[in-house]
Amino acid sequence: MENKIVLITGSTDGIGKQTALEIAKAGLTVLLHGRDKARGEAVRREIISKTKNENVNLFVADLSSQYQIHKLAKEISGKYDRLDVLINNAGVFMKNRQTTEDGLEMTFAVNHIAPFLLTYLLLSLLKNGAPSRIINVSSVSHQRAAVDFDNLQSEKRFDGYDAYALSKLGNIFFTYELAEILKDSAITVNAIHPGVINTKLLHTGFSIGGDSVEAGAETSVYMALSDDLKNITGKYFIKKKEMSSSPVSHNIELRKKFWRISQQLTGIE
Repeated sequence: MENKIVLITGSTDGIGKQTALEIAKAGLTVLLHGRDKARGEAVRREIISKTKNENVNLFVADLSSQYQIHKLAKEISGKYDRLDVLINNAGVFMKNRQTTEDGLEMTFAVNHIAPFLLTYLLLSLLKNGAPSRIINVSSVSHQRAAVDFDNLQSEKRFDGYDAYALSKLGNIFFTYELAEILKDSAITVNAIHPGVINTKLLHTGFSIGGDSVEAGAETSVYMALSDDLKNITGKYFIKKKEMSSSPVSHNIELRKKFWRISQQLTGIE
């Protein structure tokens, strides 16, 4: 994995930050992403100091904005001619319904639409880096998601947990459909549940504590670096082991409809 370039969204805090630290320790080029430039720069300097790896760079974007996602992809493409690993890690849990500048419900926009769009925009770089990997950080919460296409944006009713669970099911749908689309390429696509980890998101959404961020980063780092995953695609992992996702996540008709709606909401082919 020497000289590999790894982008980790949401990597200035929590699991993402720890993932970035571990990958920087391995000597790879790490592209950090966060919403706040000052915070991001502080994290970048901290990781460089701890790892002695100077190849840590920061990109700033608010993933609730499709305009900023396009801008982020353009900035990355302007500085790098390839990408070896993309870890879609960024996520939010909203207690109240909020909408983005694009008119989407915030949880759905950041947790599902953002990785859907960003991955699409970076596919050419991932193809240049092939064999390359896409890792989508989902959650075991997807098992409790109910798909109601009349309430995808919580238009009729909003529940923070339901919105979060649906967005995480969206990550699984996205993983399986993209893996199918890219099956003849050298790009693998897999999803993970990082565990119940002591992060701000966990406190906000569930008011409980959890395992350490070190434990939370283990599966992402494994998926990014291990030779064991060289030809594995379209799978779901927990604690570095392949597991079964929910029955509904394997419903191909639902998956494809979810994909078509995601295309419509992002305006991509």
